[in-house]
Amino acid sequence: MSVRFTKPFFESLPLPSKGRRYFHDDKEKGLSVYQTANGVISFYTRKRVKGKDARVFIGQYPDISIENARRKTAELKGLIATGKDPHEEKQVEKRNSQTFGNLFDEYMTRYSKKHKKSWKYDEREINKFLAQWFNKRLTSINRLDVQVLHEKIHHNSGLYQANRILERIKGMYNKAIEWGWQGQNPTIGIKKYKEKSRDRFVQPSEMPCLIQSLNEEENTTVKDFFWLLLLTGCRKTNTLMMRWDQINWEKSEWRIPDSKNGEPLFIPLTERAFEILKFRYSSSESAWVFPQELDNEKHFADPKKGWKRTLQRATFYLWLRHEKIGDWLLGIRDELPHLSPQMLFKEAVERAKRERLELPAGLLDIRMHDIRRTFGSYQAITGASLQVIGKSLGHKSTQATQIYARLNLDSVRGSVEKATEAMFQATELLPK
Repeated sequence: MSVRFTKPFFESLPLPSKGRRYFHDDKEKGLSVYQTANGVISFYTRKRVKGKDARVFIGQYPDISIENARRKTAELKGLIATGKDPHEEKQVEKRNSQTFGNLFDEYMTRYSKKHKKSWKYDEREINKFLAQWFNKRLTSINRLDVQVLHEKIHHNSGLYQANRILERIKGMYNKAIEWGWQGQNPTIGIKKYKEKSRDRFVQPSEMPCLIQSLNEEENTTVKDFFWLLLLTGCRKTNTLMMRWDQINWEKSEWRIPDSKNGEPLFIPLTERAFEILKFRYSSSESAWVFPQELDNEKHFADPKKGWKRTLQRATFYLWLRHEKIGDWLLGIRDELPHLSPQMLFKEAVERAKRERLELPAGLLDIRMHDIRRTFGSYQAITGASLQVIGKSLGHKSTQATQIYARLNLDSVRGSVEKATEAMFQATELLPK
């Protein structure tokens, strides 16, 4: 029905018994309303956009006045006349007014949790370092804001943390642009701090101390977990999520279905690794090789405390061998024979502070991921090729394996010695 929209007309409308009733304004062509059985009156306009019938909601009466509804209809008709889709324009407007917090929620739901194994780190780190931006519009965060934050995190938490946060901001904005946000990534032009490639691994002189400490660990899940890391060179996350159905008992082989490079990885199990798994399987009631202590339905998730204990004991044993502080530590042990190696370590640290004695780092600077590097390093030391090392560690490119080239220098040393020997032999042939 075509009528003149007025306030008295709307206020005198009887409620429909069911469904909706539709009316069209005879003053502004294209403006219509529908009235529901509960009395709600909604303005809309209807036009053909790109060959398709489009209904664009304008607002509800009396929240929006009749005159404003007519004005908005005229604007929409003008927009449609230029070939633009009001629905798309509305989505763009909504996207461009998005806050950083909105983007974070969308990024986690739509991308990170679906495609990244490390999504928990995204969730934790973004909440920790970027929560102050959650109420800011994406357009209001500029390059200077990111630069200042990058420098602040570098000062407070180190260059590695600063670089990882910069990468996360860059990734989030790239996704926003991919999803329709019309703006510029504020990380463009900001350089990451130069990172030094880490090459720390357990040295041959340190290995007996680490093994002794591992064997003394009372928590068998912690002990077996670290042994598997050491015997396979696998990543922590893959090992934590190891399941019994991934073990091929006949071939002594572990199939990791989804490794970091996106492809299945087959790990040969040494006799010692196989024996550890066999023993655990004999008493297992879980699908996980390393289940949580109080919940067999979940896998072991937090080995940090166990690693700290292991390193403290191993460091104490290494210090006992030290030519300068060995006797000093033996004195503490003889004085306190009832204390465990871990407690003796803590006692030594406290006494060193009081006596202003500087203690060597020992194995305290070994990170859990360094066990993986240790595995590759011992392969290099014993003569394995970079190709073999890369394959056993699941490296997709040789670049990740290059660090081990520095450790396998025996063949290089032999060549250098032969060359220098030839030089000296040549000098002996010169006339005297």
